[in-house]
Amino acid sequence: MKKINLLYLFGFLMFFASCEFEEQIDPNAPSINSVLTDATLTELNLLVTGTEANMRNGFGNYVTSSGSVAREFYLFDADPRNTEDLLGKDGMMLDNNTFYLTAPYNTRYRVVKNCNILLEALENTENVTEAEKDAYRGFANTVKGYMLFQVLNLMGENGIRVDVADPENLGPFVSQSEAFNEIVSTMETGFSQVQNSDFKLPLSVGFAGFDDAESFGQFNQALTAKILTFAGDYQGALDRLSKSFLDLSADIMNGPQHVFSTASGDIFNPLFKSPQQNGDQIVVHNSMLEDALPGDQRLNKFRERDNPTSQDGLNGTHETALYASSTSPISIIRNEELILLYAECNIQTDNPGEAVNAINVIRSAHGLPDYDGSTDKDALIDELLFQRRYSLWGEGNRMFDLRRYGRLNDQFVPIDRAGDIIHMQFPIPLTEGQ
Repeated sequence: MKKINLLYLFGFLMFFASCEFEEQIDPNAPSINSVLTDATLTELNLLVTGTEANMRNGFGNYVTSSGSVAREFYLFDADPRNTEDLLGKDGMMLDNNTFYLTAPYNTRYRVVKNCNILLEALENTENVTEAEKDAYRGFANTVKGYMLFQVLNLMGENGIRVDVADPENLGPFVSQSEAFNEIVSTMETGFSQVQNSDFKLPLSVGFAGFDDAESFGQFNQALTAKILTFAGDYQGALDRLSKSFLDLSADIMNGPQHVFSTASGDIFNPLFKSPQQNGDQIVVHNSMLEDALPGDQRLNKFRERDNPTSQDGLNGTHETALYASSTSPISIIRNEELILLYAECNIQTDNPGEAVNAINVIRSAHGLPDYDGSTDKDALIDELLFQRRYSLWGEGNRMFDLRRYGRLNDQFVPIDRAGDIIHMQFPIPLTEGQ
């Protein structure tokens, strides 16, 4: 079977600069055999550190590509493809071999490869206990499942490869529904492995509070609940939410984060944009301001520009203020999103009262009065998607929310240029040979 170029054998070697290798390993060109044969504790920990670090790569493209399609914002920069291809200018289709697809797609699969290397290494070492191995396994399967979920979001009904453990013999593309099943199975395997494991992994400060067996298991179940919700298994999602860190009375910002720094070898937050600059700016779609409710504190995510900006027949008066600096963390999943998932699942399982209670937690947190509209399912779905639109703006959810509710169309997505079209999903990359 065709070998795709994204599954680099040495993808796991992108570590933080502060990591130290054992003396016999050259940090500039370590041997894959030393990791896959009798890996040391240091080598296993480096795999964990590198895997967590690599989750951040390509995420900016994941957000800006899907967010542009959904018209959450426009990315005004020197590359015309951001306002042409992604917005379907004059009926233009998406390219199957360019950055807005290949960057998020390839980086997600590189992390999957890291996870598979870690899992294989654990089978061939006696340098850690079985309980310690289960901690590494649980981490690897959790991250692997989450990365595959992000790829599936992009690809939609095109499906994805799930079996990529052997780069010389890749598994076939599977359907969207089959992929969901495989991803959930991977997540559940990870949860089972984490339980009662000896969990002492060297996670970054972004996982503070989620760095032991119980709390990392809650993180796993939070992600699994999101995946099941997107798959339409609402009762299954509620079951996992009950084992997550969901808390209707706790800080809505609580949750693991991607972290960034100015340290040598590290990276900056890819979604931070300096205030008021021209030529490289995430410009808020005007509808976000027009549709907002008075007093909604989430409007502080948007900064009014000193001068309105325009590009390629598009315009905007506000820019992103979602992140304060180039080292601001990015949420992976937080209590706010879990509360919204809880509301959605209760709507879909005919429990409107509990759904409204959850929605009101979010409204109250952002300075809005309680919801006083209809409690029929259609009205509550409208309200739920409205709250997700503002709570999760610019975080890589809107396109997929609209699609799964049949709203990724010009009835619900504002079209600002005649002739523009709305893309439903991203194409299979050219390198896949499909």
